[in-house]
Amino acid sequence: MAKSSSVIKDVIEKVKIKDAAQPEFHQAVEEVLTTLEPTVAKHPEFVKAKIYERIVVPDRAILFRVPWVDDAGEVQVNRGFRIEFNNAIGPYKGGLRFHPSVNLGILKFLGFEQIFKNALTTLPMGGGKGGSDFDPKGKSDDEVMRFCYAFMRELFRHIGPDRDVPAGDIGVGGREIGFLYGYYKKIVNEHTGVLTGKGLEYGGSLIRPEATGYGTVYFAAEMLAANGKDFKGKRVAVSGSGNVSQYAIEKVNDLGGIPITCSDSNGTIVDESGIDSAKLAFLLDLKNNRRGRIKEYADKHKVKYYEGLSVWQVIKEHGLKVDIALPCATQNELDESLAKGLVDAGCYCVSEGANMPSDLNAIKIYQDNGFLYGPAKAANAGGVAVSGLEMSQNSMRLMWSREEVDAKLLGIMKSIHKTCLDTAEAYGKKGDYLTGANIGGFIKVANAMLAYGIV
Repeated sequence: MAKSSSVIKDVIEKVKIKDAAQPEFHQAVEEVLTTLEPTVAKHPEFVKAKIYERIVVPDRAILFRVPWVDDAGEVQVNRGFRIEFNNAIGPYKGGLRFHPSVNLGILKFLGFEQIFKNALTTLPMGGGKGGSDFDPKGKSDDEVMRFCYAFMRELFRHIGPDRDVPAGDIGVGGREIGFLYGYYKKIVNEHTGVLTGKGLEYGGSLIRPEATGYGTVYFAAEMLAANGKDFKGKRVAVSGSGNVSQYAIEKVNDLGGIPITCSDSNGTIVDESGIDSAKLAFLLDLKNNRRGRIKEYADKHKVKYYEGLSVWQVIKEHGLKVDIALPCATQNELDESLAKGLVDAGCYCVSEGANMPSDLNAIKIYQDNGFLYGPAKAANAGGVAVSGLEMSQNSMRLMWSREEVDAKLLGIMKSIHKTCLDTAEAYGKKGDYLTGANIGGFIKVANAMLAYGIV
């Protein structure tokens, strides 16, 4: 019988050699595979079929050029990507990210995580991710439209409602989804559910904009409830100020918590009295309509603003006390030092709204200090879950009410929480949400891959 450590270690080492210069992908593979060690002894059939080796290689990785013309009449050239990672349990499903940092390694990490996240939702969706190094920040609406059209001129041939269904991510919101879907519809002359996150007027779902943020808080609430706690009166640190952060703040307020922070790439605000519904309305207008900077919130509401510092740096360096942390900004925003800052701040619960916001050393700090730790693939699965529900509504040619979708989302997040706990206990890691999430998602995908033979 193969030794679990040697099987897993060999796969991780091969990834680092064959996928050199992709540190984010290495990190994601290591984080997932090290928690899968208990499955090696229990499932020799996975070892024999080389499931561990196969699951870390995408079905295909598509790279293409995206030429477009800016408002000055200059030709610009960006790179476009789509990573179709694994469709063992359903069509590829995962967002599109438009940001200067986008590269093959980052999208492979996101697509790899998406496999297990989607499996946890119980919906039939595979894992994928895509995007471009295009930066929509500072661009006019016309420039964004021309770029989206150019991007879709190539992407359209790789996607479809039963093949690959992209959605939004960082830099891709309602405006971009509208342009992308409009051009897709024009090219193929079909009105199908090929993108999610669409506007309500043309096939979108209620609760989709709120889903990731709501789901992150729902998952945290489940972890707290399982340990006799809740959000009432708790000080909550939220990072970021985009879609996920905004609706995490809203749901924290609904559950009686006190959200006291948010941030953008320029700095962080701390509002000790709490970001209530009126202040949140200002934040939504600032970020979604005026596309302004978070400092304007501080100026308007006369609260502290820390230029150039993240939420977690402010907590560490200025002794801010928090009970619950919701990292909702970007990958690797928390390292070992900043995680120790959360320990010192009195934090005992972390629920991840962003994708892989904590590095491996930060996760170890959470676990060593007994945190309730909700990893991203479980805690932020609400977004893709409601994307799946949007796909269902498109296929059935109907639209569910806000209450119906929210109830389904809450039910999915409760189910994911239960899967994490039950799986962790079944594999000898009681209470370990990270192990439970990774194994829970992996087993479903691995069994499907096994059923197909060697393909």
